[in-house]
Amino acid sequence: MEPTESTTGTTIDTTTNELILDVLVKAATAHGVHEAEELGGVYDEDWPAWYAAHITRSLADGGYRIVRTSNGGL
Repeated sequence: MEPTESTTGTTIDTTTNELILDVLVKAATAHGVHEAEELGGVYDEDWPAWYAAHITRSLADGGYRIVRTSNGGL
């Protein structure tokens, strides 16, 4: 599967892909600072929750929100 193709075979919007990539890269950088400065260099066992909160906040600050457009085959 190509990175721009979903599991259902539909094309993924490259702008959306670039936005998510940018947010993930920034989250990774910020999380490294968080571990170093706030956790004293200790591995963050709760990193998924930290990433989710950081990404949610970053998207909201950028004026984005995630809205389901269909039931996704559910």
